[in-house]
Amino acid sequence: MDARQLTYFLAVVDHDGFGRAAEHLMIAQPSLSQAIKTLEREVGLPLFHRVGRRAVLSEAGRELIGPARTVVRDLQAAGMALDALKGVRSGSLDLVAMPSPAVEPLTTMLAGFTARHPRITVNVEAAFTVDDVVASIRSGSTEIGLLGSDRPLRPAGVDVLELERQPLMLIVNPHADQFADREVLQREDLDGHRVIVSQRGSLMRWLIDDMLATGIDVEIAVEVAHRTSILPLVLAGIGHAVMPSSWAALARQSGLRVLGLEPVADLHVAVASRRADLTPAARAFLDVAADHAALTEATTET
Repeated sequence: MDARQLTYFLAVVDHDGFGRAAEHLMIAQPSLSQAIKTLEREVGLPLFHRVGRRAVLSEAGRELIGPARTVVRDLQAAGMALDALKGVRSGSLDLVAMPSPAVEPLTTMLAGFTARHPRITVNVEAAFTVDDVVASIRSGSTEIGLLGSDRPLRPAGVDVLELERQPLMLIVNPHADQFADREVLQREDLDGHRVIVSQRGSLMRWLIDDMLATGIDVEIAVEVAHRTSILPLVLAGIGHAVMPSSWAALARQSGLRVLGLEPVADLHVAVASRRADLTPAARAFLDVAADHAALTEATTET
């Protein structure tokens, strides 16, 4: 069993089949199939069940995923560490981020990170829940995760650095702006208004559901899974949207008004990472994250 075989095995897992995995690896599919068969012989168990043209993970295959990711990533870390000693700051960094933190502070942090380390390629995967982020880090799929929740989190098995708090705000429907020149609204002011919401599980959706539970008659016009759809829907006049302040700059650039909401509900944004054996790129990103957290704290205190 070697690193190449494990890399090929993970490619089949991640790309859902031999065909797309071969394209990703830029090798012939028969060569990939032969490498997996050799690995299976060495393991002594089938890693995939062939069902027609599909490759379905066996129990042994599922058990191998975590250790394989750890081995491959550790070898990458070793190579990057040696490169660093030679003054070569190249390589890659795998991140996973929830939607609102992926707007900010990820944009600001990546701008700082890529300026310091222009030869490192960053790959950002999407996640929609805190559990998704933590699972990705624990499995070795990614080293760093950006998450947002209604309270500070300390999930077992990962390190967490709190970055900032993002108050929820109202992005105003330009076709139903009945709030004159007000800058801050009470939740009761949304009684009788139509809103666009994300799916259950987000802090934004919780706030709308809590308003409904307390007798504030907001009407859910649209529920969307992809938050990138929310600003266009507001611009189209479908409804208002409650979003974290990370979206405020984009909303204003689109010509939309953004108002505060009281009482304030905050999205707690943090960066999570595995606790040991981080690649140099991951450690460098955590340095940028720590600088961001320190700057945010200093700004808040002033």
